Amino acid sequence: MRRERWMALFFALGSACFLIGPFPGYAQLVGASADAVTFFVGSILFTAGGALQTFIAFPERHSGGSGRAAWWAAVVQSAGTLFFNVTTYQALHTSITNPNYNRLVWRPDAFGSICFLVSGAIAYHASPRHGWLPVRGRPGWWEPSVNLLGCVFFAISAVAGYLVPSTGSVINLAAANLNTALGAACFLTCALATLLTGRTLKSPQLPRLHRLETDVKRDVERITKRD
Repeated sequence: MRRERWMALFFALGSACFLIGPFPGYAQLVGASADAVTFFVGSILFTAGGALQTFIAFPERHSGGSGRAAWWAAVVQSAGTLFFNVTTYQALHTSITNPNYNRLVWRPDAFGSICFLVSGAIAYHASPRHGWLPVRGRPGWWEPSVNLLGCVFFAISAVAGYLVPSTGSVINLAAANLNTALGAACFLTCALATLLTGRTLKSPQLPRLHRLETDVKRDVERITKRD
Protein backbone atom coordinates (compact mmCIF):
# COMPACT_ATOMS: atom_id res chain seq x y z
CA MET A 1 0.00 0.00 0.00
CA ARG A 2 1.00 3.62 -0.47
CA ARG A 3 2.01 5.63 2.58
CA GLU A 4 -1.27 7.55 2.39
CA ARG A 5 -3.24 4.33 2.74
CA TRP A 6 -1.15 3.18 5.70
CA MET A 7 -1.78 6.54 7.34
CA ALA A 8 -5.49 6.21 6.63
CA LEU A 9 -5.53 2.68 8.04
CA PHE A 10 -4.05 3.84 11.34
CA PHE A 11 -6.50 6.74 11.54
CA ALA A 12 -9.44 4.48 10.62
CA LEU A 13 -8.63 1.92 13.31
CA GLY A 14 -7.99 4.63 15.88
CA SER A 15 -11.23 6.39 14.99
CA ALA A 16 -13.13 3.12 15.32
CA CYS A 17 -11.81 2.76 18.87
CA PHE A 18 -12.97 6.26 19.79
CA LEU A 19 -16.29 5.64 18.07
CA ILE A 20 -17.28 2.53 20.02
CA GLY A 21 -15.51 3.40 23.30
CA PRO A 22 -17.99 6.09 24.49
CA PHE A 23 -21.10 3.94 24.05
CA PRO A 24 -22.45 2.82 27.46
CA GLY A 25 -23.53 -0.50 25.98
CA TYR A 26 -19.96 -1.25 24.93
CA ALA A 27 -18.57 -0.36 28.34
CA GLN A 28 -21.18 -2.54 30.04
CA LEU A 29 -20.38 -5.40 27.68
CA VAL A 30 -16.59 -5.43 28.02
CA GLY A 31 -16.12 -3.67 31.38
CA ALA A 32 -14.51 -0.36 32.33
CA SER A 33 -10.94 -1.64 32.09
CA ALA A 34 -11.38 -3.06 28.58
CA ASP A 35 -13.14 0.14 27.55
CA ALA A 36 -10.17 2.16 28.82
CA VAL A 37 -7.85 -0.14 26.85
CA THR A 38 -9.93 0.63 23.74
CA PHE A 39 -9.34 4.36 24.17
CA PHE A 40 -5.63 3.87 24.87
CA VAL A 41 -5.12 1.67 21.80
CA GLY A 42 -7.05 4.19 19.73
CA SER A 43 -4.75 6.99 20.89
CA ILE A 44 -1.67 4.94 19.96
CA LEU A 45 -3.11 4.32 16.49
CA PHE A 46 -3.82 8.05 16.15
CA THR A 47 -0.20 8.77 17.05
CA ALA A 48 1.02 6.28 14.45
CA GLY A 49 -1.20 7.89 11.80
CA GLY A 50 -0.07 11.38 12.84
CA ALA A 51 3.60 10.36 12.69
CA LEU A 52 3.16 8.97 9.19
CA GLN A 53 1.25 12.09 8.13
CA THR A 54 4.14 14.20 9.41
CA PHE A 55 6.62 12.02 7.53
CA ILE A 56 4.63 12.43 4.30
CA ALA A 57 4.46 16.21 4.70
CA PHE A 58 8.13 16.58 5.72
CA PRO A 59 9.59 17.10 2.20
CA GLU A 60 7.24 20.05 1.58
CA ARG A 61 7.77 21.79 4.92
CA HIS A 62 9.74 24.68 3.41
CA SER A 63 7.52 25.16 0.37
CA GLY A 64 4.78 27.74 0.38
CA GLY A 65 1.04 27.36 0.36
CA SER A 66 -0.49 23.93 0.84
CA GLY A 67 2.85 22.19 1.39
CA ARG A 68 3.77 24.25 4.43
CA ALA A 69 0.18 24.10 5.69
CA ALA A 70 0.16 20.30 5.42
CA TRP A 71 3.38 20.16 7.43
CA TRP A 72 2.11 22.39 10.25
CA ALA A 73 -1.28 20.66 10.33
CA ALA A 74 0.48 17.30 10.69
CA VAL A 75 2.88 18.50 13.40
CA VAL A 76 0.18 20.17 15.49
CA GLN A 77 -2.15 17.18 15.16
CA SER A 78 0.66 14.80 16.16
CA ALA A 79 1.23 16.88 19.28
CA GLY A 80 -2.45 16.49 20.08
CA THR A 81 -2.25 12.73 19.77
CA LEU A 82 0.57 12.69 22.32
CA PHE A 83 -1.65 14.52 24.80
CA PHE A 84 -4.31 11.88 24.14
CA ASN A 85 -1.73 9.16 24.81
CA VAL A 86 -1.12 10.59 28.28
CA THR A 87 -4.76 11.07 29.26
CA THR A 88 -5.96 7.73 27.92
CA TYR A 89 -3.16 6.00 29.84
CA GLN A 90 -4.18 7.87 32.98
CA ALA A 91 -7.79 6.78 32.42
CA LEU A 92 -6.62 3.19 31.93
CA HIS A 93 -4.60 3.32 35.16
CA THR A 94 -7.57 4.79 37.04
CA SER A 95 -10.00 2.17 35.79
CA ILE A 96 -7.64 -0.63 36.84
CA THR A 97 -6.74 0.73 40.27
CA ASN A 98 -10.20 2.06 41.16
CA PRO A 99 -12.94 -0.43 40.21
CA ASN A 100 -15.63 1.89 41.62
CA TYR A 101 -14.81 4.56 39.04
CA ASN A 102 -17.59 4.20 36.45
CA ARG A 103 -18.68 7.72 35.62
CA LEU A 104 -16.47 8.62 32.69
CA VAL A 105 -13.77 6.34 31.32
CA TRP A 106 -12.03 9.01 29.24
CA ARG A 107 -12.67 12.58 28.23
CA PRO A 108 -10.84 14.33 25.37
CA ASP A 109 -7.84 16.18 26.75
CA ALA A 110 -8.17 19.97 26.55
CA PHE A 111 -4.68 20.48 25.13
CA GLY A 112 -5.08 17.60 22.69
CA SER A 113 -8.45 18.92 21.55
CA ILE A 114 -6.99 22.40 21.03
CA CYS A 115 -4.19 20.91 18.92
CA PHE A 116 -6.71 18.98 16.83
CA LEU A 117 -8.84 22.11 16.38
CA VAL A 118 -5.84 24.23 15.30
CA SER A 119 -4.67 21.48 12.94
CA GLY A 120 -8.13 21.14 11.40
CA ALA A 121 -8.35 24.91 10.95
CA ILE A 122 -4.94 25.05 9.23
CA ALA A 123 -5.89 22.24 6.85
CA TYR A 124 -9.26 23.83 6.05
CA HIS A 125 -7.74 27.27 5.49
CA ALA A 126 -5.23 25.79 3.03
CA SER A 127 -7.86 23.82 1.11
CA PRO A 128 -9.47 25.24 -2.07
CA ARG A 129 -12.32 27.55 -1.03
CA HIS A 130 -14.73 30.16 -2.32
CA GLY A 131 -14.66 32.50 0.65
CA TRP A 132 -15.53 30.32 3.62
CA LEU A 133 -17.06 27.52 1.56
CA PRO A 134 -15.04 24.64 0.05
CA VAL A 135 -14.65 24.33 -3.71
CA ARG A 136 -16.64 21.31 -4.81
CA GLY A 137 -15.97 18.86 -7.60
CA ARG A 138 -12.44 17.69 -6.95
CA PRO A 139 -11.76 14.33 -5.29
CA GLY A 140 -11.81 14.67 -1.53
CA TRP A 141 -13.02 18.28 -1.61
CA TRP A 142 -15.20 17.61 1.46
CA GLU A 143 -12.48 16.05 3.64
CA PRO A 144 -11.10 19.26 5.24
CA SER A 145 -14.65 20.29 6.21
CA VAL A 146 -15.53 16.94 7.76
CA ASN A 147 -12.15 16.73 9.48
CA LEU A 148 -12.62 20.21 10.99
CA LEU A 149 -16.13 19.24 12.10
CA GLY A 150 -14.68 16.22 13.88
CA CYS A 151 -12.19 18.49 15.66
CA VAL A 152 -15.05 20.75 16.78
CA PHE A 153 -16.94 17.75 18.18
CA PHE A 154 -13.84 16.69 20.14
CA ALA A 155 -13.51 20.22 21.53
CA ILE A 156 -17.16 20.22 22.64
CA SER A 157 -16.63 16.81 24.22
CA ALA A 158 -13.62 18.12 26.15
CA VAL A 159 -15.67 21.03 27.55
CA ALA A 160 -18.56 18.74 28.50
CA GLY A 161 -16.17 16.17 29.98
CA TYR A 162 -14.59 18.70 32.31
CA LEU A 163 -18.02 19.61 33.68
CA VAL A 164 -18.77 16.02 34.67
CA PRO A 165 -16.49 15.70 37.75
CA SER A 166 -17.74 18.99 39.23
CA THR A 167 -21.46 18.57 38.54
CA GLY A 168 -21.95 14.83 38.13
CA SER A 169 -24.55 15.69 35.52
CA VAL A 170 -25.76 12.80 33.39
CA ILE A 171 -26.47 15.34 30.63
CA ASN A 172 -22.84 16.46 30.59
CA LEU A 173 -21.69 12.85 30.62
CA ALA A 174 -23.91 12.05 27.64
CA ALA A 175 -22.72 15.18 25.81
CA ALA A 176 -19.08 14.20 26.34
CA ASN A 177 -19.64 10.67 25.08
CA LEU A 178 -21.85 11.71 22.16
CA ASN A 179 -19.48 14.36 20.84
CA THR A 180 -16.51 12.02 21.19
CA ALA A 181 -18.34 9.45 19.05
CA LEU A 182 -19.41 12.09 16.49
CA GLY A 183 -15.89 13.42 16.18
CA ALA A 184 -14.52 9.92 15.73
CA ALA A 185 -17.17 9.23 13.07
CA CYS A 186 -15.98 12.28 11.11
CA PHE A 187 -12.35 11.14 11.30
CA LEU A 188 -13.35 7.60 10.34
CA THR A 189 -15.23 8.86 7.27
CA CYS A 190 -12.17 10.76 6.01
CA ALA A 191 -9.87 7.82 6.72
CA LEU A 192 -12.08 5.33 4.88
CA ALA A 193 -12.26 7.65 1.86
CA THR A 194 -8.46 7.75 1.73
CA LEU A 195 -8.28 3.97 2.08
CA LEU A 196 -10.58 3.60 -0.93
CA THR A 197 -8.93 6.18 -3.20
CA GLY A 198 -5.36 6.39 -1.90
CA ARG A 199 -5.62 10.18 -2.15
CA THR A 200 -6.06 12.75 0.59
CA LEU A 201 -5.69 16.49 0.98
CA LYS A 202 -3.62 15.76 4.10
CA SER A 203 -0.84 14.86 1.68
CA PRO A 204 0.82 17.86 -0.01
CA GLN A 205 1.05 15.82 -3.21
CA LEU A 206 -2.67 16.06 -3.98
CA PRO A 207 -2.92 19.89 -3.95
CA ARG A 208 0.19 19.94 -6.15
CA LEU A 209 -1.49 17.58 -8.62
CA HIS A 210 -4.58 19.78 -8.58
CA ARG A 211 -2.45 22.82 -9.46
CA LEU A 212 -0.80 20.89 -12.29
CA GLU A 213 -4.20 19.84 -13.63
CA THR A 214 -5.38 23.44 -13.51
CA ASP A 215 -2.25 24.66 -15.32
CA VAL A 216 -2.59 21.99 -18.00
CA LYS A 217 -6.25 22.85 -18.59
CA ARG A 218 -5.38 26.53 -18.83
CA ASP A 219 -2.62 25.82 -21.36
CA VAL A 220 -4.91 23.60 -23.43
CA GLU A 221 -7.60 26.29 -23.49
CA ARG A 222 -5.04 28.92 -24.48
CA ILE A 223 -3.70 26.75 -27.32
CA THR A 224 -7.22 25.93 -28.48
CA LYS A 225 -8.21 29.59 -28.64
CA ARG A 226 -4.99 30.42 -30.48
CA ASP A 227 -5.67 27.76 -33.11
